[in-house]
Amino acid sequence: MREIKAEDITRAVAGLFEHSCHYLPEDVMTALTQAKAQEESPVCREVLNRILENADIAGREQIPLCQDTGAAVVMLELGQDVHIAGGDLSAAVNEGVRLGYEKGFLRKSIVSRPCFDRINTRDNTPAMIHTDIVPGDRLYISVLPKGGGSENCSRLTVLTPAKGRQGVVDFVVNLVDDAGSNPCPPVIVGVGIGGTTDKAMLIAKKALLRKVGQPSPDPEVANLEKEILDRVNGLGIGAMGYGGRVTALAVHVETFPCHIASMPVAVNIQCWCARRGETVL
Repeated sequence: MREIKAEDITRAVAGLFEHSCHYLPEDVMTALTQAKAQEESPVCREVLNRILENADIAGREQIPLCQDTGAAVVMLELGQDVHIAGGDLSAAVNEGVRLGYEKGFLRKSIVSRPCFDRINTRDNTPAMIHTDIVPGDRLYISVLPKGGGSENCSRLTVLTPAKGRQGVVDFVVNLVDDAGSNPCPPVIVGVGIGGTTDKAMLIAKKALLRKVGQPSPDPEVANLEKEILDRVNGLGIGAMGYGGRVTALAVHVETFPCHIASMPVAVNIQCWCARRGETVL
């Protein structure tokens, strides 16, 4: 049994959120640079140029990449041989969110009682925490500061199995088309297929943790990703909705076994400001 202190978890979570709101991952920067090179529309090229300039300024001057510093989504993989010492795991994570958003001067966007008084919690807690128990004696922490504009474009459906692969493609492409400029393209499209409705939504969000453009190791899923990406980029929405070749940087699909009578499909869209961070304790 290996011991991990709750205070170390708090410190790690705080640092991840502060850093991820100031710096885009290298793979995202590379994808945006490639999108600028591929883009034929002068307006969209200029938009992408401004996005890259914005990212450079954010890192140099330590200001948020976007004013919407998001809901705090935290994915944990907790080794079964780990003991959390000196506090509760969820409380440690939430304290890290509170400290990270305070120290980083990040906007607090979480409100309590969502359909009633909607009073701001003032520290961006509680976090949306998802925990998996895995073999080993390590704690893997991944964070996603998830902006409201892109999250609002998420959707779930349950297709009949007869709709098959084509039904999945059509659902995802039509959703991105309907979303238009709202999720601040160029986007990353996370797709979850299978499981139950709740499982599909979760794996769609987890798909956003994959490095941008890294294909699925399953050849059939990788081909599905490519087809959806090609069709999405044929929509002509372009960067920030100004019309152009690049509407999405990547499509990431995750699958899970499901019931014989159903085929849940979930889509979670990430904006160009694809912030994420990860560490291992």
